[in-house]
Amino acid sequence: MAALAGGAVGLLPPLSVPGVTELKPLSRYEAMRLGPGWSHSCHAMLYAPNPGMLFGRIPLRYAVLMQMRFDGLLGFPGGFVDRRYWSLEDGLNRVLGLGLGCVRLTEADYLCSHLTEGPHRVVAHFYARQLTLEELHTIEICAVHSRDHGLEVMGMVRVPLYTQKDRMGGLPNFLGNSFVGTAKFQLLFALKVLNMVPEEKLAEAVAATQKQKKPAAEPAAVTANQMVAKPTNEVANQPLAMTKAEPEDEAANQPLVFSTAEPAADAANQPLVFSTAEPAADAANQPLAVPKAEPEDEAANQPLVFSTAEPATDVANQPLAVSTAEPAVESVAGPGAESMTEPVVESMAE
Repeated sequence: MAALAGGAVGLLPPLSVPGVTELKPLSRYEAMRLGPGWSHSCHAMLYAPNPGMLFGRIPLRYAVLMQMRFDGLLGFPGGFVDRRYWSLEDGLNRVLGLGLGCVRLTEADYLCSHLTEGPHRVVAHFYARQLTLEELHTIEICAVHSRDHGLEVMGMVRVPLYTQKDRMGGLPNFLGNSFVGTAKFQLLFALKVLNMVPEEKLAEAVAATQKQKKPAAEPAAVTANQMVAKPTNEVANQPLAMTKAEPEDEAANQPLVFSTAEPAADAANQPLVFSTAEPAADAANQPLAVPKAEPEDEAANQPLVFSTAEPATDVANQPLAVSTAEPAVESVAGPGAESMTEPVVESMAE
């Protein structure tokens, strides 16, 4: 780390990991000469060699501490430092005391500085200190009793630096989480320059993370477009749904009362048939059947006279059916007129 903390920017190698945006490096000396319009953030990575084996066959290599923040993002312990009152290290130790409670860093632990992207003018300073596994475990215990635990800090986590046989378990899945600010870049940069993970392994882990996210995003976008476009197309292509009201309009505008009007006119001239006229409301409510007329006269009670009663539509289409009312008119003459009654009986017999 002493070599990396030198004044020349050329000593800071680039990350050179596909899929990760490079940040512009600068030396500590250059960062300190920036004007008052710049903000300074200081964060630290605490790590320790770990000889353990996962499942008895996967080497753990190192234990690296990060923390889950209050906003659900992963990051390193640290925060912003007000350069008007604190040096970088004093400001960093003040923040670490709130989140960890039992660790202090010095300028010897300084690793690198980078300019961040975005509208805010921020210089991100990064520190790293190697501890023993026992010291690291002590810090984890102290963090649970710190002031910020459960408030700004949800808890400490260890970064898995291995990759399982499925090429996703371990570091690739961990890198798929959401990180705050420059935390992901600083993690990858520290793992590379401190020779904790080979560069090709870092590239493979990042590439596996990108392949995992891409298929999951595309079906979601297609489903969203289909859900929005499908109802719109159906409504646009099927305007006949509005024609359901037409049969109702036709039924209202064309009542079946008109089919019974013609017999009613004939009944005016034939007094014994006028009783077939029914109220318009009843005829509209019973469009398929016209009740049989019940004339007052006894002669109208003969079933042969009214056997021609049919639905209103048939009567309207066959106007000759009204001729059946003539015998009923002649029968009014009374039984005394024999010459007139006999033809009527014969015609009915036919």
